[in-house]
Amino acid sequence: MSREDMSKEEYREYFLANYRHSMAHILAKAVIEIFGKENVQYAIGPQIDDGMYYDFVLPRTVTKDDYKTIEDKMREIIKRREDFRREEISRDAALSMFKDQKFKYEIIKDLPEDELLTIYYTGDDYVDLCRGPHVFNSEELMNVAFQVKSVSGAYWRGNEKLDQLQRIYVYVYPDKNALKEHLAFIKEAMERDHKKIGPEQELFMFDESAPGMPYWLPRGFKLYNAMLQFWRGIHEEHGYQEILAPVINHKRLWETSGHWGHYKENMFLVTTANVDEETDKEVIDTDVQYAIKPMNCPNAINVYKNGLHSYKELPIRYSETQVIHRREKSGELNGLFRVQMFHQDDDHTFLTEEMIESEIGDIMDIAKYIYETFGLTYAAELSTRPEDFMGSPELWDAAEASLKRILDKKYGEGNYEINEGDGAFYGPKIDLKMKDCLGREWQMGTIQLDFQLPLNFDLKYIAADGTQKRPVMIHRAIFGSFERFIGILIENFKGAFPFWLSPYQVGIVPIREEHNEYAKKVEKALRAAGVRVEADYSDENMKNKIKGFKKYKEPYILVLGDKEAEEGTVSINIRGNKQANGVPLDKFIEACRELNLNHSLDITEEF
Repeated sequence: MSREDMSKEEYREYFLANYRHSMAHILAKAVIEIFGKENVQYAIGPQIDDGMYYDFVLPRTVTKDDYKTIEDKMREIIKRREDFRREEISRDAALSMFKDQKFKYEIIKDLPEDELLTIYYTGDDYVDLCRGPHVFNSEELMNVAFQVKSVSGAYWRGNEKLDQLQRIYVYVYPDKNALKEHLAFIKEAMERDHKKIGPEQELFMFDESAPGMPYWLPRGFKLYNAMLQFWRGIHEEHGYQEILAPVINHKRLWETSGHWGHYKENMFLVTTANVDEETDKEVIDTDVQYAIKPMNCPNAINVYKNGLHSYKELPIRYSETQVIHRREKSGELNGLFRVQMFHQDDDHTFLTEEMIESEIGDIMDIAKYIYETFGLTYAAELSTRPEDFMGSPELWDAAEASLKRILDKKYGEGNYEINEGDGAFYGPKIDLKMKDCLGREWQMGTIQLDFQLPLNFDLKYIAADGTQKRPVMIHRAIFGSFERFIGILIENFKGAFPFWLSPYQVGIVPIREEHNEYAKKVEKALRAAGVRVEADYSDENMKNKIKGFKKYKEPYILVLGDKEAEEGTVSINIRGNKQANGVPLDKFIEACRELNLNHSLDITEEF
């Protein structure tokens, strides 16, 4: 079928399945021709969202200086108009064919003895173990646009104990315009990278002594606290009670909750030491007794169990933003997006089965309000029972049926995704996925229905008839974690935050030393109105002071001189290089109050 005979969607699917996959073989052949067949071990080369990659062991490290050489060689191979030829061979024949290629050999060795395999030739001198599909001839790739993206390290089969490989990434798009658009998108995304903007604006830092554990710097902590204050206000309005619990718990708690059996490899474990009385030396107790919490739910359960509850008290909502820790592989850490220490905007609600639908409906209303405040759109997805689940299938079926009814009512039947097998080990969940200004999708909020932990911990409440019944439990978070959500916001706003969220909202620049007295009066009035303000009383000239505040993208910079002091006004340098002069101080303060009160996305430009 030719491109002209296909719809856009059909061509896109064909392109993704065939062209990118075929280009991976072109890349592998190019690398072999550049470095020599005897010097190259090639592993796997799948297509990915923006192109493809291939993993190699090579005689030296590939650098940026090699990118053009690789691209030129790929173009040369494409112009040879070589066929992609498919053949079926036996497992034994494949082992013989790839006896000098250790990774291919290992893949084949793991297959059943009677397995029938397929190989693809590109020309006569390159062959790869592959299921396909591919183009029929490299001529079909003549108009494909591609560019080497990067080279990174990778471990064979993702195991850091196995061979380290060089992974060469290549962008692959249907034509030059599509590639150009993608590169423009990548450039914009790089300019928005929170790992770049965060340190530039002195929001957060990392240190090798605590990998994946962010330090919030003074400016960043002001932003963090602005978000926390916003979060607390909403939840207090909806009847949530905030608690604070221990960070370390005895392993008995995690055994009861199921985390010890299902999540232990992701937990930071704590060993204890004792002093031997005879030798007076410290002896490490190898029997691990404690763990740093990776979740808040067992501690919320302990708080619930602190007293006997009546049905009249339900639902009981315990919210918590305490720090939690989860072990991650070092290669998976990514700025604020993937960390080992974070603050989850957690809640655990205890309620009756009859309350489930109305409660989750209220949670989704909270999520809608929060996301819309930040100008973010979202969609809901249902994640069902995983293979490694805890509890009875009947309880899971009941929980999943409840969530489906809620989503059907909220969005209409079939108007949401179902992720089979992606639930937590103790219950199904609704995942809330957001889109930012670049159209990127992020997994953020989650709402998990749990019939299992109340059973494990033997939770009870006194029903209307005087009997003891078991409550249902809801686990939920809207941000997911403060760290990840802030990372997304940094990139979404490119560091130019809405007024109410900005670490400092107003910078004050007295033109000369004699204007400091009036500047301090303005500063005091703004602070009294709840505005986060900083002033530069140094001997620097006015332009340098303004430049210093602009570095942090502060919404407003007030420039104060003789005229402003005499009239009780402010002259405002508005973010975006607009000006407003001679604005009465009280009018400016009122505008700031309104922006904070309404959590406005925009900053006022008219005074």
